[in-house]
Amino acid sequence: MSARQYPASVDVVIVGSGPTGAAYARILSERAPGTTIAMFEVGPTVSDPPGAHVKNIADPAERARAQAASEGPGERGEKVANPGAAKAGVRGARPGTFLLDDGYAFEGEDGMPVAAMSSNVGGMSAHWTGACPRPNDSERIPFLPDLDELLDEGERLLGVRTDAFDAAPFGAIVRERLSAAVDAGRVDRTKVQRMPLAAHRRDDGRLVWSGSDVVLGDVTRANPGFTLIDESLVTRVVVEGGRASGVVVRDLRSGEQHEVAARVVVVAADALRTPQLLWASGVRPEALGRYLNDQAQIVFASRLRDVAPLGADAPATGLAEYSGVSWVPFTDDVPFHGQVMQLDASPIPLAEDDPVVPGSIVGLGLFCAKDLQADDRVAFDDEHLDGYGMPAPRIHYTLTARDHEVIDRARAEIVRLGEAVGDPLDSRPFTLPLGSSLHYQGSTRMGLADDGTSVCDLDSEVWGVPDLFVAGNGVIPTSTACNPTLTSVALAVRGARKIASVLSREQVARGAASA
Repeated sequence: MSARQYPASVDVVIVGSGPTGAAYARILSERAPGTTIAMFEVGPTVSDPPGAHVKNIADPAERARAQAASEGPGERGEKVANPGAAKAGVRGARPGTFLLDDGYAFEGEDGMPVAAMSSNVGGMSAHWTGACPRPNDSERIPFLPDLDELLDEGERLLGVRTDAFDAAPFGAIVRERLSAAVDAGRVDRTKVQRMPLAAHRRDDGRLVWSGSDVVLGDVTRANPGFTLIDESLVTRVVVEGGRASGVVVRDLRSGEQHEVAARVVVVAADALRTPQLLWASGVRPEALGRYLNDQAQIVFASRLRDVAPLGADAPATGLAEYSGVSWVPFTDDVPFHGQVMQLDASPIPLAEDDPVVPGSIVGLGLFCAKDLQADDRVAFDDEHLDGYGMPAPRIHYTLTARDHEVIDRARAEIVRLGEAVGDPLDSRPFTLPLGSSLHYQGSTRMGLADDGTSVCDLDSEVWGVPDLFVAGNGVIPTSTACNPTLTSVALAVRGARKIASVLSREQVARGAASA
């Protein structure tokens, strides 16, 4: 799947190999199997199979090399393994990610000091926590009548399950204690529950995280018309006659440039680099890059009371099945989403003191919904370039009075929940620097009409540029607090179905004409 032969033309070009780009490839392979697809990824292949989660790599040194290879161009910055470093003022990225060199904050604005990206096959799904909750209340997209069916399909592609930790004694204890503190007055769908997770069991019986490899699935890997080419930078979408007609792509190994013609182009980079490529291609609708929103993240930690120690043979890699991930859903009345993880399941270790019972340190995280503002945006110009030579993202971002109010409420709530679960490890919660959630949304948002407030229609096709589709968290038009990947994949399913329908009709028409 990583041949260096660049095709002259294909039916569909997909820019980016994260979960949404993979969803387009999967749906097209299932619904229009004769379609030729070229997927280009700027980063290298860092796992086997391509797109697999790097935390599934058992050898620590190999895992660290895979993470380092995902950290983009230029110097490797200092990594933040826990909030202690952030508290000390270190501006660092988590392993597997890299930060903007500059342009992340401007005078008089809050900015996103730790806005981060990954460059590797699988994108951020090679590094994520696998959490796939469904949106609730105002998080939902009100003008998509088929949203629930699309979410069902997203769960199928991601391999979402809620029983991954059913045998975990600590997970049940955590949910029981959280439920006593949270559930009163909530309907069933918003009560404390198991976190839906993209996780699967390998042939050897080990439970591991899912990545883009699972979304692609065997049907895509077996599709003779599908090609994945890594270390390939798409520098421009070609627009001719007002329609997308292909891409210009640079082989980062050789430096050679290729033009690949395509019937359809799907840009599924991320919420910063998808608008970057559109801007560089001269596709600049009024809402491009605007309504950018992150989820302010508050963290806290408690040690579980009254739990028995586990044996020394408990697993140290993959998903430790004595652990658990619990979910406190967002509601309009309580506008934050809770992700509660035992230490080994968290991307940010929360305790460094004496040796602890595995799984007994509970990391609580609350993610806050953001007020949407058109002036919160990622912008580009011809003067500033990133490490790839593309227009560098410049982030303008400001918290509103309501945002500060929600954050203050979340800080009080997380202490209450931490005390309900166990004995807090600190007297105060910590608000992570803006950008820490990695859940950036809105920059290529979907809308009902081409009225300057959205970039694409309900099928994710860019207004005014037929055959150009966008994908990823940036397409989500609502303010959310929950992890956005499931919603993004659901929206990608809708766009992929539209493309598959059009291509299938054209194939039938060509067949009839040649008969």
